[in-house]
Amino acid sequence: MTGSDIRDLVYSKQGTQMLELLYGTETLEQERRRYISLAEGMLPQAGFPEEFSPAPHAPALRIFSAPGRTELGGNHTDHNRGRVLAASIQMDAVAVVTPRSDGKVFFRSTGFPDVLVDLSGSDGKMNLSPRRDELGTTEALVRGIAAEFALRGAEPGGFSANASSTVFHGSGLSSSAAVEVLLAKIFDSLYSGGNCSAIELARISQKAENAYFGKPCGLMDQAASASGGAVAIDFADPAAPLVQKIEFDPLAAGYALCVVNTRGSHADLTPDYAAIPQEMNAVARYFGKDFLRELDLSQVLAHTGEIRKTVHDRALLRAIHFFHENERALSMANVLRKLEAAGDRHEKNETMGQFLDMVNESCDSSWELLQNMYSPRFPLRQEISLALAITREFFREFSAKSACRVHGGGFAGTIQAYIPVDLLESYRSRMDAAFGSGAVTVLRIRPLGAVEFG
Repeated sequence: MTGSDIRDLVYSKQGTQMLELLYGTETLEQERRRYISLAEGMLPQAGFPEEFSPAPHAPALRIFSAPGRTELGGNHTDHNRGRVLAASIQMDAVAVVTPRSDGKVFFRSTGFPDVLVDLSGSDGKMNLSPRRDELGTTEALVRGIAAEFALRGAEPGGFSANASSTVFHGSGLSSSAAVEVLLAKIFDSLYSGGNCSAIELARISQKAENAYFGKPCGLMDQAASASGGAVAIDFADPAAPLVQKIEFDPLAAGYALCVVNTRGSHADLTPDYAAIPQEMNAVARYFGKDFLRELDLSQVLAHTGEIRKTVHDRALLRAIHFFHENERALSMANVLRKLEAAGDRHEKNETMGQFLDMVNESCDSSWELLQNMYSPRFPLRQEISLALAITREFFREFSAKSACRVHGGGFAGTIQAYIPVDLLESYRSRMDAAFGSGAVTVLRIRPLGAVEFG
């Protein structure tokens, strides 16, 4: 497609249907302008580097999208081969792309420094080894994802991309996973026949983040972004996670699914995130196991005294959280299946109430046992705890059947709340007053994961 073709596509019947599927109807015109702007932005006269702009004879422009995700249940369970409940959302990373024949990847994303990675070495072979000077950078992700495709028999080449993301950075909505999965989808479609399954795209992205970017992470964020819709994921077998789609529309049940951005920074919290799997794994290793999923809670409790001599108390508390949260994620998925099948309004309300009770239980467990509300290194920064406390006071004030929980990795960023639709504007005003205008975002569960548009 040319830029003109993209303009025609987003206004066509087919393009409009696709955009509405991805984003809903409220932001339809805004998304059309976004796609057109990205295509037009690849021209030299728009400031795109001439060396990387599509030449008149270049291959057609292509459009890719990968969504952010919201975690519905299973807080910090994926890295110990547990269960999670998650969903892709309407906020996404989009790129207009054209392939290149010189092995160079040029990736421009609005608001971030340009990325240039040369995948070809001076000897003509692919230069895909990890580089220390790229740790923690998008360059590392590009090289790592290309390397994973090479290991699978593909011959990854270069491309130029003009991208933008509507996933708030540092919001707990997985802006990084959206970009990783977007890059994996681009490489797959351009150089691997577009045959990768959603879970394979997720595994490729995760491995790049672990081995090249240098950040330990589970597979939930990438799996939810790649798969689309609400999904129950069981990581008992990490080589073949079980992913089951679940129909879930909070608005149909009378609730707005919200995240509240507390404007806390994740920038210096990597040690806090890393400590959670490390401590859970330390408890598992006491029994000669690698992951808590290989044990059960009764085994751990029966040896508490002995474990305390080699592993500290917080690790035990976090292990207890894992076992309860892992079972809760399964129960939450089963309740959502009941909600889908519920007949009359009374049954739907009762079933949704059961789900909300488990959301609140998850919050309590994360607060008391997992302890990921704030960093112990920065005890005065407690935005997450404060947001949850204000939200619970709001529920009490209005006698509302509702729920809230920490969202994602925790320590900073966002909380999640289910707000009765008729109270949404009151809640928005309350949270905006505490955390600034625009703190509340209503999420829409997007039915599609990583896709090539059109």
